[in-house]
Amino acid sequence: MRNIGDLMKKAQMVQSQMTILQQKMEKQEFEGVAAGGAVKVTVTGKHIPVKVSIDPSVVDASDTETLEDLVLVAMRSAYESVDATMASEMERIQSSLGLPSGFKMPF
Repeated sequence: MRNIGDLMKKAQMVQSQMTILQQKMEKQEFEGVAAGGAVKVTVTGKHIPVKVSIDPSVVDASDTETLEDLVLVAMRSAYESVDATMASEMERIQSSLGLPSGFKMPF
């Protein structure tokens, strides 16, 4: 980059593309699973849970702790999918603008 003006233009472009990415992610759904798919949690790209599916085979009234743990594992899995997708998309945006990998914008 030759000067601060170039940096500011790129920052504006990243900001614009980030807004578009955030809108896209809000509409996209991600699934997390546990126990080989017996417990599934679906969340939006904003980490908002929208659906939980539990196979009856993992429901044991005398052991609710295990089921609770499986739901948490599935939620974490879904959130990790959201975060990985966001990181990948950010990397793509930065690369398309010629910014170095891992570059942190000042905003």
